[in-house]
This record gives sequence, C-alpha cells and structure tokens, in this order.
Amino acid sequence: MIKISIDAMGGDHGPNVVIPALQIVATRRPDIRFAIYGREEVVRPELAKFPGLAEKSELIHCDVAVRMDDKPSQALRHGRWKSSMWKAIEAVKAGSADACVSAGNTGALMAMSKFCLRTMATIDRPAIAAIWPNMRGESVVLDVGATIGADAHQLIDFAILGTGMARAVFGIERPTVGLLNVGVEEVKGQEEVKEAGRMLREANMASMSYHGFVEGDDIGKGTVDVVVTEGFAGNIALKTAEGTARQIGGYLRAAMSRTLMARIGYLFAKGAFDLLREKMDVSRSNGGVFLGLNGVVVKSHGGADSAGFAAAVELAYDMVRNRLLDRIEADLDLFHARNPQSPAIRRSDVAADEEG
Repeated sequence: MIKISIDAMGGDHGPNVVIPALQIVATRRPDIRFAIYGREEVVRPELAKFPGLAEKSELIHCDVAVRMDDKPSQALRHGRWKSSMWKAIEAVKAGSADACVSAGNTGALMAMSKFCLRTMATIDRPAIAAIWPNMRGESVVLDVGATIGADAHQLIDFAILGTGMARAVFGIERPTVGLLNVGVEEVKGQEEVKEAGRMLREANMASMSYHGFVEGDDIGKGTVDVVVTEGFAGNIALKTAEGTARQIGGYLRAAMSRTLMARIGYLFAKGAFDLLREKMDVSRSNGGVFLGLNGVVVKSHGGADSAGFAAAVELAYDMVRNRLLDRIEADLDLFHARNPQSPAIRRSDVAADEEG
C-alpha cells in the first residue's frame, strides 16, 4: 500500500478539482491511500460525493492555507506551520505518508519542502524535474525553475538526479543524458556547462550514458532521455513549449471551423486530430518532481483540471513504487566513490563536522 499526502487547498480550484482527481487515481490504483489536508468544512462535502474514495482517505483539518501570491518567506511565517501545505510535507518527513502532492504556490512549496525534508547529504540545491513529451516518447528535463544559475558540480548533481528519475519512471537501466547548450560543439557554451560535460565524460558511470551537448530542438526530438540545464533556461523552455502547444491547438481549431469543407474534412480526420490533441495536452505531463530532497514531493500546475492533478498524483505514486530515492542515493554514492574530491563530498564532511 502506498499513501500520498495531499494539500487539498492548493491551486486555483482547491478541493473542487483535487477530490475528483483523487477519485480518478483511486479507481486506477487500488493499493493507494490518501491523507488529505485542508479545511474540513470545504473538503468534507466534496469527499462525501465519492464514498469509495472516503473509505481510502483520512481527512486532517487545517485552519491555514498558503495563498498563491504568498512569498516563500511569508509561507514560513505567520502561522503557516499550521497550513495544509506544511502538514502534507511534514507527513512525509514523519513517515506517515510516502509522498506529497500540492498544486499550491511553487516557491512556498519548495521553501517548505527544503526546510522540512532537507536536501540529500551530497546535494547542494534541489531541482524541479518535468516529464516532457517528445517525438520518441517522453524524457526528463531538469531543472525547470528551482535553481537560477548552476555551477558545473550542481549540473552534475542534476544529471544524477534526472538519471535516477528516468530509471524509476521509464524503466531504462542506463538513460542517455545531455547538457542543454547553445551548440553541440565542445568549444561552445558557458564555462560551467563545458566543465560539467568534461566531468561527465570522464566519470563513465554505469547508471547513465553521457551523450554530450544538446540544443533546444533536441528536447522535442527526444535525442536523449534526460536533459540537464539550470532553472532559468529550463523554466523558459517549459513555458515556451506549453505556450506553443496551446498556440498550435488554437490554429487548428480556427482552421477546422473556417469553412464548410474544412468542417467536413475534420469529420473524416477526427481520429487523427483526437490523437494529436492527446499528444499536445499539457495536463498529461502535469507534475514537477522536487529532486534532491529526503522525500518525494510533486508540484501540480496551479490551474490543472482533475485529469491533470490526477496525473501528478500518479507520478508521485510511480516515484514511490519504483523506489526513486533508493535509485538516486545509489547513483550518488557511486559517483562520489569514483570522484572522492567532489565538492559535494567536502560540503557533506563540513556539515557533519559542524553538526558534531
């Protein structure tokens, strides 16, 4: 049995979307259970609509909800320790839940998650990883917004984190990894990216196959299983892809309704257009995984519908079922065993000395 803690008050729609989403997941995953955190007077009526879901769920009342416009520093003050977001994360730390899912304020969720769960021993900064649809299937792209700027060693951390996620989600024993760059030639790009590429080539890890540099169009092509970048470029790439998908969808709808012949043609090609719509539906890939923490936290898009939030919950389920944290820890141990002079090892040693 896998138990997921849910921040029911997060996102643009709160329990009106979250509870129907949990019903969707419960019908697909019979071994799942939920700890739902939120205002009882709001959540209970929604939960009562799904008796089967109520039997699989525990509702924990929380007086406070983190607002979407709260700053991360505000979220850690002013009684936010009593919030549905904090309590859902805290359940993972306490071991009463296996993972946490929230559609709430991204900055607040990251700040609370990092403060409550802490980063893994050799990880300097966490990353947000997204499942990205491409021409070959799907790939993992990180970081898409947690860390603005990254040095070579942090990029290597991201590569290891993304590799562990690809192994857990896609079942690939040795995923291919590429560093996002302005060109594929080794002489191009920032020094941090070139240094990270050199170190990954020399590491020759059994758990990953380093491909080299990749460009922006390689993400859509599916050139590699894991695309690594820092959060500024990654977030722009993600928002651009989402916007482009909606733009193309708008173009198609306008074109298909322009003339009578176009509408007739649509009827004959409806199956093909339905498949295209499914491929371009950003909700199918909803859910950003916070990697590098001592626990599984998944961030759903704030405006996601029930199908989108359900996708985020199922992603958290898969992370737990396929032992994401164990895989990441094994990959980190292997890399640092082969690279004893890694700054991450030195940071860990210093932190241990300070705590002692």
